[in-house]
Amino acid sequence: MRLHRNLVLAVIDSLNYIFNDGLYADKVVEKTLKRDTRWGARDRKFLAETIYDCVRWKRLYNEIAGTKDHYTQENLWKIFSVWATLKGITLPDWKQFEGTPVRRIKGKFDELQSQRVFKESIPDWLDALGEKELGKKWDTEISSLNQQASVILRANTLKTTKERLKKILLENDIETQFIRGHQDALQLTERKNVFRTDAFKNGLFEVQDASSQLVAEFLEVKPGMRVVDACAGAGGKALHLAALMENKGQIIALDIYDNKLKELKRRAKRDGAHNIESRHINSTKVIKKLYDKADRVLIDAPCSGLGVLKRNPGAKWKLQPEFITEIQKTQAKILNTYAKMVKVGGKLVYATCSILPSENEKQVEKFLESHNEFKFIAEKKISPSVSGFDGFYMALLERTNAS
Repeated sequence: MRLHRNLVLAVIDSLNYIFNDGLYADKVVEKTLKRDTRWGARDRKFLAETIYDCVRWKRLYNEIAGTKDHYTQENLWKIFSVWATLKGITLPDWKQFEGTPVRRIKGKFDELQSQRVFKESIPDWLDALGEKELGKKWDTEISSLNQQASVILRANTLKTTKERLKKILLENDIETQFIRGHQDALQLTERKNVFRTDAFKNGLFEVQDASSQLVAEFLEVKPGMRVVDACAGAGGKALHLAALMENKGQIIALDIYDNKLKELKRRAKRDGAHNIESRHINSTKVIKKLYDKADRVLIDAPCSGLGVLKRNPGAKWKLQPEFITEIQKTQAKILNTYAKMVKVGGKLVYATCSILPSENEKQVEKFLESHNEFKFIAEKKISPSVSGFDGFYMALLERTNAS
């Protein structure tokens, strides 16, 4: 591979925004890709993958480069040199690469493989927490979470089938394959910009990880039901619920962030999902009005997001131990409050995109201890190292009597 100066400069600028200005990697990548209209698919692929690689392996590269967590312009070039050397790329004769110790970089990389915090490029506290909660499984989970995420689509069955969508995408030179155990999913065999296709603009699919697609199905919805998506966000799962319910019945999408609900409305229009009603949680009244009214409630709870590090590697540098403690309190509070919306005979799914038992089954156990009006039906733990997709947890509970 030959390095092109304008592309490398764009990578260096992006890393400066992420490491020094604290901007989110996905937003920086999105902005960088719009910087030059002449960049083709190969250039864009290089930019996105290189920036994410340098974010994912920040601690490892920083240690090899000896840059001591100081991200000056000179040090960012050193980090890039480490990335290129480890990828087997011959460094061009540019002044920024003068004196790059290629052999020492490779030797240092080999030497650091014996320490998990460097090998997997994670903060000490996160490594300790992962080991405490998952024991030996932490090794395989964190290793899997450091792999690049696949691009997964969910066929919007309000408008098409996954078989028809597969053919349409192939006409656009986008090859996909079915995923066993996922009724509407297609996996791209090669990364492509699917958002530019007419199929996307016409609402034939959404980009949604395979694990995430299992959550709406787990809720056991049927057409005609009244369903509450209690932490709807921008609505990925609400849109899936609408498709599963064939646009019949009512989905009430709640969130504390009004801007996310506006995005959901835009997506619902594109997808032809007509049975979703958005309600902004701006007071406790919004929740209280729904007590004992829902056939189904989905609580896709806020969490550490450790299960989705594949697609959001920058999260491990932004997360703090205090946040994990606080978010667990929030999860318990949400579960206690929002469960009251389930009517007798109705069901509830508590889900997270975390792999930590303290955010998952332990929250459910704690809830059931103090809520004997609910009974446990089933749970699903999706391990990144087993599935190859995001880490997820979901528990299905049924309300058997009035509290």
